[in-house]
Amino acid sequence: MRATTATVAICLLFVQCFAVSKDGESPNVLFLVIDDLRPALGCYGYQNVVTPNIDQLAAKGIKFNNAFVQQAVCGPSRTSFLTGRRPDTTRLYDFYSYWRTAAGNFTTLPQHFKEAGYFTASVGKVFHPGIASNFSDDAPYSWSVPAYHPPTQKYKMKKVCPGPDGQLHMNLVCPVEVKSQPLGSLPDIQSADFAVEFLQNVSASCQESQKQPFFLAVGFHKPHIPFKYPKEFQDLYPLSNIHLAPDPSLPPDLPTIAWNPFTDIRKREDVQALNISFPYGPVPRQFQLLMRQGYYAATSYTDSQVGRVLAALDEQGLASSTIVVLVGDHGWSLGEHQEWAKYSNFEVATRVPLILYVPGVTHQPVRKDSTFPYVDVLDLCSDKISNHDIVNVPSRKNENAVVQKNSCNKAGSPPCCSQTLPEEGYESNALVELVDIFPTLAEMANLKIPPLCPTDSSKVELCTEGRSFVPVILNVTSDTRSQNTLTSWKSAVFSQYPRPSQKPQINSDLPRLKDIQYMGYSMRTEKYRYTEWVTFKPKTFKPDFDRVAARELYLHDSDDLEDHNVAGKSEYRHLVQQLSQQLRKGWRNALPSE
Repeated sequence: MRATTATVAICLLFVQCFAVSKDGESPNVLFLVIDDLRPALGCYGYQNVVTPNIDQLAAKGIKFNNAFVQQAVCGPSRTSFLTGRRPDTTRLYDFYSYWRTAAGNFTTLPQHFKEAGYFTASVGKVFHPGIASNFSDDAPYSWSVPAYHPPTQKYKMKKVCPGPDGQLHMNLVCPVEVKSQPLGSLPDIQSADFAVEFLQNVSASCQESQKQPFFLAVGFHKPHIPFKYPKEFQDLYPLSNIHLAPDPSLPPDLPTIAWNPFTDIRKREDVQALNISFPYGPVPRQFQLLMRQGYYAATSYTDSQVGRVLAALDEQGLASSTIVVLVGDHGWSLGEHQEWAKYSNFEVATRVPLILYVPGVTHQPVRKDSTFPYVDVLDLCSDKISNHDIVNVPSRKNENAVVQKNSCNKAGSPPCCSQTLPEEGYESNALVELVDIFPTLAEMANLKIPPLCPTDSSKVELCTEGRSFVPVILNVTSDTRSQNTLTSWKSAVFSQYPRPSQKPQINSDLPRLKDIQYMGYSMRTEKYRYTEWVTFKPKTFKPDFDRVAARELYLHDSDDLEDHNVAGKSEYRHLVQQLSQQLRKGWRNALPSE
């Protein structure tokens, strides 16, 4: 089902072109948001997760290896990076408040572009739908036209998954025949259809030398649960090649408050049939493998839809005038620490892929050459992928290293092994946060850069609690990058997560505001992750750092997976004191100097 009528209506508005600044045309922006996407991508070192289209974007852009969200759950994370402010400022820790009424009339990223003369459009899941965006995706503030949501998304909680009994179920693992699904499609296919038609009509409707620039945000739902995707993507990942997480057990020194009992996946029929004990489980080994397989298959499916949108941008001659951003709204645990969701302060939940393509900076488009040719994942990998363990953790040590080609040793390995990762691309190990995206895009588009927010910004419409990382981009892409001319950036980045109790309970994953009793404030530096779980007063939105319920300290030089909490060991007492002081000084103290 294609949304032709709605798309044409949007593009009729686009015909109203106007002259931009005398300095030249403003760049377009294509903003790609992917739900629950951890950096399990080929370009991030996961060699057998087949994502050639995203890898291709990384090869023409800059890949940030240390990008972190402010809270690892959809609504709060999206509200945070789309306003450029942190959860304690937006006052959203769940899905049940709208920042304009609960916190302040904050200007959003797309609103800033709209007010600067851009045509702004939302496709799929960009803002979190419902109360968190006023049941309107923040219209009319953020968008020039009403946001588009794929009609098939309403079947997310319906029985549409075929089971071995011949019946339909509401399952977690849900490979499907697309044509047999309600409306004969899937949400991300419909969103990609809409975005492709949007780009085609933009190109056809505005051929003037100076036209209205656009900010097009496209939000893809997968690999968010349920793992519902065209079943042919499952063939890319034979179950015999899937392995458990490298650390599938509950860490012995983990505070109970830090762990989440993955209650959302327990609502699915196939999970309920397992009779997993609450809260810790564990999940049976075979189903762990099925979930990991489903996540990878859903990721490859999403990559194919991303590729369709990028190819349309390319085919319409827009790649040379459009900044492209691709970001995950948070990560997702695939059995690490015996967890199966987000809802935590662990690295696997807070670290996300962040890729920026800036024409003329990260890549020099060549006339008549294709920048983003579509790569058909299924055609590329028509054979089975090679028998390698999909658990490798990518190295993030080399600031200026280029993306390396994958290599497969097994005889008869399919083409995707040698073609997935092009030998191009920039990467940075600078610590960045998703609140930095707003000021960064504003600076790259030559718009007003939001100033730094004051301590109380409830009455300030335009400001940011992030910092533009354009200096990082220019440093990494400059001819002198091997000299490492940028000597420092942020000294730390910050995430947080609420809990209703010190021990896991049924609402530990996503407590409502009134039920929050503790807040875990987590700080990631180059070498450490340090977290304090402190009492929190939901009526005043105030933490009490004098009442610490638990601490976590992970040494990333020796414990990248965060399996060994050493906060209670006497030999790290002084380090804990030092990091505690740094955490309490907060994000402002970690900003780079002007």
